[in-house]
Formats: sequence, structure tokens, C-alpha cells
Amino acid sequence: MITGDLRNKVDRIWEIFWTGGITNPLEVIEQFTYLLFIKQLDDVESAKENDAIFLGLSFEGMFPIDKQNLRWSKFKNLEAEEMYQLVLNEVFPFIKGLHQDGDSAYAKYMGDAIFKIPTAAMLTKIVDGIDQLELDVADSKGDLYEYLLSKVATAGKNGQFRTPRHIINMMVALTKPASDDIIIDPAMGSAGFLIAAQEYLRKNEPKMFFDAKAQEHFHNHMFYGFDMDRTMLRIGAMNMLLHGVDNPNIEYRDSLSEQNKDYEKYTLVLANPPFKGSLDYEAVSADLLKVCKTKKTELLFLALFLRILKPGGRAAVIVPDGVLFGSSKAHKKIRQEIVEKNKLEAVISMPSGVFKPYAGVSTAILVFTKTGAGGTDKVWFYDMKADGLSLDDKRQPVKENDIPDIIERFNHREAEEERKRTEQSFFVPFDEIKDKAYDLSINKYKEIEYKPIEYDPSDVILGRIEELEKEIQKELAELKELLKNENSDL
Repeated sequence: MITGDLRNKVDRIWEIFWTGGITNPLEVIEQFTYLLFIKQLDDVESAKENDAIFLGLSFEGMFPIDKQNLRWSKFKNLEAEEMYQLVLNEVFPFIKGLHQDGDSAYAKYMGDAIFKIPTAAMLTKIVDGIDQLELDVADSKGDLYEYLLSKVATAGKNGQFRTPRHIINMMVALTKPASDDIIIDPAMGSAGFLIAAQEYLRKNEPKMFFDAKAQEHFHNHMFYGFDMDRTMLRIGAMNMLLHGVDNPNIEYRDSLSEQNKDYEKYTLVLANPPFKGSLDYEAVSADLLKVCKTKKTELLFLALFLRILKPGGRAAVIVPDGVLFGSSKAHKKIRQEIVEKNKLEAVISMPSGVFKPYAGVSTAILVFTKTGAGGTDKVWFYDMKADGLSLDDKRQPVKENDIPDIIERFNHREAEEERKRTEQSFFVPFDEIKDKAYDLSINKYKEIEYKPIEYDPSDVILGRIEELEKEIQKELAELKELLKNENSDL
């Protein structure tokens, strides 16, 4: 979460929207995002220009030579009315027209975008405020968005919670996206998982960006994201474009409905699906209800992941703790499906403070591979106790952080074989999990080591108490004598 000076600056910008008549929180977020996008287009353009100059290369940017006045760095210093007319009549139509090939996600969801800031004075204040925000393109922007969403009163009901960036990065590191992957988040929100996956590839698979076929796959066929909120789709499309993915497959779709026909299409699922919210039971895909007949979205999404993954495809997904130990028939059936018919690799239990300040639910990460024919011989459990931030509503940075340890141990699980169940991570064999109704709660298997505490004999303790009592009485007597002398002097 953003803190201190940055939070205060964002709050002041929010207040400008509010006092200017834009009081719907999602509209504020949307208009805020448009202007951030306009600024960051210019920031990205400037960075590429500087790289080209440094390397002595020619550069053809997103802004045409005769449209340089549309860049944030150019118009931000104009007089209020002149800037307002430029942004309203030229800058905003320009960003709406980017990638207007008719098929791109950006074109689809920016088509009905509306610029709603009503006055020149209000726009000037907001531009000045945003210009003072010190944001990079990745972490800070994600943290800013998380903070804005925390202001939405309906967010808890709609499940529109941004997964913390460091948790996303951990899940991506555990699954190691590869250059030939086809990656899906069926409840994408602002596309955080997709952004993190492409960043991982740029860092760890640089060779793919020198191969025309791999680049074509990266820009057009690698990334898929679905959501039912057009605001999220717009933000996600802008986010992906800013991060250099030209044509992600972002669609308006109810992933759990019959509308979603995907079957064995993807090689990697990264997701934090909604744990609650409205669900039209009649519209849910019959294929999913065959796996687990339930209205619980968290169970239906697990069934969906198994359906849409190709054999050999893998997943890292967040689930509420209830999925791990729920006793209903649907709970047991989906756990059995994952453990017995596929390969469950890891269960990482997270502390309840991870999603604060807007939710205190306890969650876990499931890492599994679709096989359709079993393969779970043992499951690796890890008890995460700290994620680098305090587990209260403030979420301040702290030294304690298990995430590097989780990634290290997961990547070297062969060294985990001898760990005892009193330790932070350990293996549990398939047969034991099966015998316990496929319960995946770490507390079902973790052993607590009780160390006996030896106390001194009672007569020794009583002697110490008597000595303390004598010391107290002595000091009281000295105090009385002191007070007596002071009173006699008066």
C-alpha cells in the first residue's frame, strides 16, 4: 500500500474530483486512470527517445511529429482553458484512437470511454496533482490502484480487490512462465497477473524478443484475460499497452457461464478469483456443475481451471481457507479432483493480514499441474508467517519476509524431504491426505513441538517474593521519612 506523502497527495486529488462533482468512486478511478495513462504514455515515449539517442538509433514514437503538443510534458504548462480544450478535443480522442484496428482489446474497451472532467479549473488542479506523484510504471501504479480501490464502498461485495504486487510476483516466480506459454487470468481485474508474467519473461527470457515468431506470440497469442466490469477491462487494456503488449486477448466474459467454451486451451493459469458476489446459478456452465454442484464461486473457478488447462498445464491460484477444509460434498469433490486426478504440488498458507486493509480473510495459494491421470505422490506445505509488510491495516514495511524463502524452497523441494512437521515447510504423502478426506489445511498435518519449561522450586520462588517485599517496605519507609522531613520544613 502507498503511505505517507504519496497517500496525502492522492487524497487531495480525490478531493478535487469529489468537490468538482464526480462522486462515484469508480468514475473517479476511471478518470484518474485516463490521466495517469496520458502521462505515462509520455513518460514511456521519453524513455524510448533517450534510449534511441544513447544508442544512436532512429526513433519513431507513438506521438506523430505534428502531434507533439499532445504529450503531457508539453500541455501541462498551458493556460487552464487552452489545456482543457486541447485535452478534451485532441488528447483524449488521440488516446481513444490508439490501436484502432477494431480487434484489439484497447480498441474495444476505449471505444465507449468518456472524458467527464467538467471544467478547466478542475482539470488544471488534477494535472498539477498527478504531475507531483512520483510513480514508476509498475509497482507504484499498482499500489496506487489498490489504494483507490480501497475507497470503493462496494468493492467488498463485488470482489474487486487488487492482489498485492509482491504476492503476484511470488506466484509468477513459482510457475516460471516460458516463451511458449499461453497465460490466462479468468478474473483479471486490472490485469496484474498478466503484467507480472510479461515482466518475468522480459527479465528471464530475453532471447524471445529477438525471435520474430516468439515476439508475434508474445504480442498476440500469449495473454488472455476476462472480466465482467468494463471499467476493469479498460484499465487492464491500458495497463497492458503501457507495458508493451500490443494486442492482449482481453474480453468481456463471465468465465463461469455457458458463454465460456474454452477447453484445454491454456498452459498457465494465474488467478485470484472472486470469493463472493452475485452468481446466476442457472447461467453457470453445466460442465462445471458436473465437477462440483455448488453456488460457491471459489469452487467453480477451480473446476474451470482444470477444464481450460491443457494437459501438462500448471496453475498458481489463491483460494480462501474454507476451500482447504470445507466439509460439503462440493468441497471434498473438487479437492479430490485436484489431488487424485491431477498433480497438486504445493499448498502455501498465507496470514490473514495479506489482503488488509479491505479484507481480513485467511487464504492459501494452490500450485498444481493438470494431468487428468493423477500424479500426486506428496504435497509440499508451507506456513507463511510474514510477507514483508505489517499484518494490520497500515501494512507498513517490516524486516520479516518469507517470500524469498518460499521461492527458494519450492525450487529445491528435493532438499525438503527430511524436514519435520514442526518446521515451516514439509511434505505430506498422498495416502495420508486421502485418509483425511483430502483436507489441505496445514494445521491438519503440522506438529507443534512443546518444550517443557523448568521452574525453580516453590520455596526458592517464595524466598524471592519475600526479599522483594522487604525491599518495597524499606523504600516505603524511606519515602515516608522524606515526606515527613519536607512537611516539617514548611
